Amino acid sequence: MLQRIWAVMQKEFIQVFRDRRTLLMLLSMPMLQLFLLGYAMAMNVDHIPTIVADQSLDSASQAYVNVMTASGYFDLTGYVANQAEVVRAIDEGRAQAGLVIPAGFAAAVERGEAQVLFLVDGSGLFTSLSAYNAATTIAETHAIEILLEKMSRSGLLPAGQQLQPLTPHMRVLYNPNLKDIWFLIPGIVAMLLQIQSVSLTVAAIVRERETGTLEQLLVTPIRSGELMVGKVAPNVLIALFNMLTVIVVGILWFKVPFQGDFWLFLGLSLIYIVSGLGLGLLISTVSQNQKQAQQLVGMVILVGVMLGGSIFPRYTMPLSIRVVGNLFPLTYFVPIARGIMTKGIGCEFLWREILALSAYTVLVMVIAVKVFKQGLD
Repeated sequence: MLQRIWAVMQKEFIQVFRDRRTLLMLLSMPMLQLFLLGYAMAMNVDHIPTIVADQSLDSASQAYVNVMTASGYFDLTGYVANQAEVVRAIDEGRAQAGLVIPAGFAAAVERGEAQVLFLVDGSGLFTSLSAYNAATTIAETHAIEILLEKMSRSGLLPAGQQLQPLTPHMRVLYNPNLKDIWFLIPGIVAMLLQIQSVSLTVAAIVRERETGTLEQLLVTPIRSGELMVGKVAPNVLIALFNMLTVIVVGILWFKVPFQGDFWLFLGLSLIYIVSGLGLGLLISTVSQNQKQAQQLVGMVILVGVMLGGSIFPRYTMPLSIRVVGNLFPLTYFVPIARGIMTKGIGCEFLWREILALSAYTVLVMVIAVKVFKQGLD
């Protein structure tokens, strides 16, 4: 049996290494995705180009602009005369945010009636959220500073006394500097393993069926189960190699710490890859050609990534959507990857996800093998 499986594996390896362009793409694509996401994707945006319409031109308005730019979230790109020109600058792409300070700002501050208008380009998700949150926090902090100064001048606040009776101290666990790449690496690994385990398996099976060589293999002494194992085993090795490459580059280049047990992560990754292989076998049984297979794989991967929790949190989704997400192995592996890599926790905290992933793998492989054998018959 092992000899027959090894013969099929050798055939698959020969086909893989013969098409060197495809092999190079398979091995380089994960690295390309990692570097693109690592350098291009930023969830917490700073240095937002900001244009100002200061209609007051006094010390109070200048102090407010200085506070905004000193925060590091906003870069002053210039001044305009009024609100209409601020909107025009945002529409033209010269700024992503705008600040309108009305006339008589200093006097309004003294009366406690000052108002400013902050405009932000809402067409970009991360930019608009970062700008909104930063502007709100800066405005509240600056307002408190002005109030404290006024109370101190009037003698209502003795020297050294605090206005706020409670001072909160915040600490972010596992990612204290809120580095985006630390969030991305576990999700990238999970998406990478699902994409490659599903797509490579589908391509290998459908290619044989489309060229007619699958029927030729069936007339040999090899059994259907042995044929399936021999064809998917090389894909497991390719997926594992790419996963290890992404992790090593993430640790050495992007300085992302790996907090947990590597061997536990490797073992669970193998289970996860097998579940993807089973899903790929199911897709291959209903695909008649490469084009149809690519469309089905693209749809499955897209839905799995969107509903699996690697990008958007699942607890915000409706129950019906979460149920659909349970049909994809990515849903169970994302918390495992984040738990082991980022948090450094083990089976005692992840046993529910491990049990669900194992049950999913067994179920999908049983169904896939049965359907695959029926398709061969």
